[in-house]
Amino acid sequence: MAAIVIGVAATIFIMAFIAGQMQSFISNTIKNEISHIQMHHPEYKEEYNVSFTMNGIQSKLDKISSLENVQAVASKTIANGIISSAKASRGIMIAGINPELEKAVTQMDQNVIEGEYLSAEKRNPILIGKRLADKLKVGVRKKLVLRFQDRDGEIIDAAFRIVGIYKTNRNNFDEGTVFVRQSDLNKLLQLDDDAHKIAVLLKDEQDILQSKKKITGLSSGLLVETYEEISPEVRLFKSQIDISAKFIMTIIMLALFFGIINTMLMAVLERYRELGMLMSVGMNKVRVFSMIVLETFLIGLISAPIGMLVGYIAIIITAQNGIDLSAYSEGMSEFGLGSIVYPSLQPDAYIQVAIAVLITTILAAAYPAYKAIKLKPVEAIRKI
Repeated sequence: MAAIVIGVAATIFIMAFIAGQMQSFISNTIKNEISHIQMHHPEYKEEYNVSFTMNGIQSKLDKISSLENVQAVASKTIANGIISSAKASRGIMIAGINPELEKAVTQMDQNVIEGEYLSAEKRNPILIGKRLADKLKVGVRKKLVLRFQDRDGEIIDAAFRIVGIYKTNRNNFDEGTVFVRQSDLNKLLQLDDDAHKIAVLLKDEQDILQSKKKITGLSSGLLVETYEEISPEVRLFKSQIDISAKFIMTIIMLALFFGIINTMLMAVLERYRELGMLMSVGMNKVRVFSMIVLETFLIGLISAPIGMLVGYIAIIITAQNGIDLSAYSEGMSEFGLGSIVYPSLQPDAYIQVAIAVLITTILAAAYPAYKAIKLKPVEAIRKI
């Protein structure tokens, strides 16, 4: 029983830990990059050409923000180009944002670790990632040059000054994305008030498909996608995490399987004489077999709820402040994972574990029960 309790508690907690990591990855992706829903010109994602824009942006923002499940909405202008300092150059994505709207959707202002967030006062301000700043060997108040193409294909060189440096939990994002004011980038691209992307943050993710349907109805002819459609790696990560959780549960169940076999086999061997006596006075093999299986089943039936309760308590305790993995934050950032993991587990996972334990105990009882019915009563009674 102790082995089953520990095994079930470990299974519950490990599954919760993995689910917490998955949620961390998804939350970071949604918060920092893609939001719950995005809207584009239908041809924009084919070539990422700056000329494929959406017009009437303010009207679209007002209509979308009026929907019940929408928490925040913001537009972006996107350009791919090269950023250069006196020391180095890198290829990057330039995101032109409305600072006030953007911080409501992505909370980018909270990621600033040096300097300040984009403001309306300064001329051509730029916000860059910590890893990119290290690569370019620059800091706050240093000047950078952005080179990109406008909507007519002309090469544009523009000087920007660093007002802030940000850091998220996604290293690739930090190294490849810079933020400028949308008004500044639109002026250079000759786009007036157009934009390439509208990002929507929802209040309730469970209602994402219904919200997508409503937004599509407000945006005839535009491409509306959820975060799973925009970022296939999120769907892949989800499936890999689910497979990993099931794999770990299978390993622990196998360990329990052999542990139960060992325990029940010892119980049968220790009761050779008693079993032989029962069989000699008329107990048939079916009843002997059923007795061993029932005993094992009852052990699992009692132990599984205790193990799940222990696992649940461990999740509650660790979920309050999270599990601090700051020592591994650099490596985890390569995969878009946060340094603090908050274990969580859906109710149906407890049911899956309970069923798995009961099936394991019944299967594990089969071999000891088979050994019991193979006893010869005369020999068993004489056994010392």
